Amino acid sequence: MIRWIGILASIALPFWNIPLILSIQRRRSSRDISLAWAWGIMACLVLMLPSGLCSPDPVFKIFTIANVFFFAGVVVQVMRFRR
Repeated sequence: MIRWIGILASIALPFWNIPLILSIQRRRSSRDISLAWAWGIMACLVLMLPSGLCSPDPVFKIFTIANVFFFAGVVVQVMRFRR
C-alpha cells in the first residue's frame, strides 16, 4: 500500500509543472522566471537521471523520468518566451 501511494505521488508531483507551463503560455512571458533557476533545476534533473534509471526503486525511477519530462516543458516555455 505504501509503495503504491509513493508511485502515485511520484507520478502526480511532476504534473504540477503543467500550471506553470500554461501560465507562461497564457501571459506570453517568462520574465519572472530566472534562467539560472530553470537551467539549474534542469541540469540537476539530468544529472540525477542515470541514478533514477538504474534504481530498483520504482517510485524513484518513475519520479525521475516524469520530472525530467515535465520540467523540460517548463524550460522549453521559458526559453520560447525569452526575447
